[in-house]
Amino acid sequence: MIAKRTSRSLLLSAALTRAGLAVLRVAAPGGRELWQRKNHAGRTVELYAGPAAVLGAAVAAARVRPEAGLAVLAAGVCGAYDDVAGDDRRGFRAHLRALRDGEVTSGAVKLFGISAAGLVAGAALKERVLDKVLAGVVIAGTAHLVNLVDVRRGRAAGAVLALGAPGLLRKGPGAELSAVAMGGAAAVLPDDLAERVMIGDTGAHALGAALGAAAVAGNRRAGLLAHAVAVVAAAVHGDRVSAWAWPR
Repeated sequence: MIAKRTSRSLLLSAALTRAGLAVLRVAAPGGRELWQRKNHAGRTVELYAGPAAVLGAAVAAARVRPEAGLAVLAAGVCGAYDDVAGDDRRGFRAHLRALRDGEVTSGAVKLFGISAAGLVAGAALKERVLDKVLAGVVIAGTAHLVNLVDVRRGRAAGAVLALGAPGLLRKGPGAELSAVAMGGAAAVLPDDLAERVMIGDTGAHALGAALGAAAVAGNRRAGLLAHAVAVVAAAVHGDRVSAWAWPR
């Protein structure tokens, strides 16, 4: 049975995300056209879901652990920069090559920005030096993983729900942060599946960071190491992960 605090975290994250989505649709800062994009199928979708997910997950996560909330917010901001200023380069290797040539791409901003946020949050969540480093890898890596599978409607939000569900069986901050990630994902999933919105890098990275923080809070060193190996492997084989998420 899910604990009351865990249920409250899920409901708060979902409610704040839905409220943010509603407010942004009405207010549309900068005009509606600024918040519209063409998806893979050529349909016009709205980008409100990403910032709304950041709001809901960051506030709800901060109630559990403030450092987790900051990691979610930072990941969302870095993702938002890529949504606005991103180019067609795919994979970290391409962005690192560009950085070597003196060009700072949006992907490089994401890589270093989210990594730094993950390490700061990991350092606050864990006590021993090795655990702090592993925690940073898990938070940043999970944010990247969720973004990797965001190739079609509902893929990222669905992945968060699937990966976060086992965490609800735990107790304490790990369960509550899993609920935060799942609440935000559940709030945007219906509109995402209906191709009314897309969460973009903004929402995918934020929800992924919340999920990573949940894994950090709910695991000791052995669990952290297993999660770190998994997310690093996903990053190395990013094209294969994206292909797996793409419908055949």
